[in-house]
Amino acid sequence: MATLILVFITAFFVVLYATPPLIKVAILKRLFDEPGGRKIHKRIVPTIGGIIIFAATIFSFSLWYKIDYGFFKDMEDFLAINQYMTEFKLIVATSLVLFFVGIKDDIIGTAPIKKLVAHVLVGLILVLIGNIRITGLYGILGVQELPYWGSVFLSLFTYIVVVNAFNLIDGVDGLAGGIGFIAACSYGTWFFMADDYVYASLSVALAGALLGFLVFNFSPAKIFMGDSGSLTIGLIICILSIKVLEYPAEKLHNELLFISKPVFVVATLMYPLTDTLRVFLIRAAKGTSPFSADRNHLHHKLIDCNLNHVKTVIWVYSFSILTIGLSLLSYYLEANIAMGVVALFTGLTVTVLQVTYRKRNPSKQTEIEFKE
Repeated sequence: MATLILVFITAFFVVLYATPPLIKVAILKRLFDEPGGRKIHKRIVPTIGGIIIFAATIFSFSLWYKIDYGFFKDMEDFLAINQYMTEFKLIVATSLVLFFVGIKDDIIGTAPIKKLVAHVLVGLILVLIGNIRITGLYGILGVQELPYWGSVFLSLFTYIVVVNAFNLIDGVDGLAGGIGFIAACSYGTWFFMADDYVYASLSVALAGALLGFLVFNFSPAKIFMGDSGSLTIGLIICILSIKVLEYPAEKLHNELLFISKPVFVVATLMYPLTDTLRVFLIRAAKGTSPFSADRNHLHHKLIDCNLNHVKTVIWVYSFSILTIGLSLLSYYLEANIAMGVVALFTGLTVTVLQVTYRKRNPSKQTEIEFKE
């Protein structure tokens, strides 16, 4: 427990004290985003905050990273040590790849196809070399284990979707950072209760870095995280999600054993996944590229309902926390029923938002326009 506190505090204060100089450097070197077009900020804001999120998370996790070797007494435990070390190296390696892809995009831009290639490369490294993959659905839709090819495909697809989902929701001050913080805290609590202090440390390192960043990113934002930040957050959250899903049931205590892991993970990622699925369907219906920019995100609809940045992110934070809370109903309900409750709550929430948006913006065209 003491180590986890040190990890959190280290990451938090690294960001807290290193961000102001970074803002000054970004302004001097003109590494900022100017207002105009779809952008809803009204002044220049530096866009390279992901540098400090990445650095603080990796630094804090690496500084305090340790494995209790006295706990390992047989060959199975030795293999567990080896797996932890392999995963640690691959997490650092793959996060570096996405970090530099994001930095390039923040400074001079990157073609979507090149970013997609980087996502696929990172996914393949984690799935094929690190064996960090989804092996089954644990009863959801009646599916238990997946064939190897299905596991690889689903895991690769999951990496691409989750990483891009966090990138897509980074459109309002404090939104992506806050959702990432809530997810990291949820996973950190889960791993702590499962006595897995390695992944609990990674979770709280990210949580500490994001809390420190929110001091400067909450409205009115003094700095944006940019793609270097959102891609890093998405990758780490995705890895943590898969590790929760694949955590051996025999190592779980009763308070976690009867909570459906798929329901908990989906609920934790519900907002970015819902927003991403929604905008992709709208763009597909319009016949435009799924990667084209628009104002169809849920956070844009909230802004158009006369909410400011602060109220918008608080609304989304509340939704995320309530959804995670609903996932705990799987302790008492069958997994598919609990998943249905979470999905129903999400659907009703989005419907209420859409109805409110249309009432307050009657002159605007409907979002989905089919080509003639």
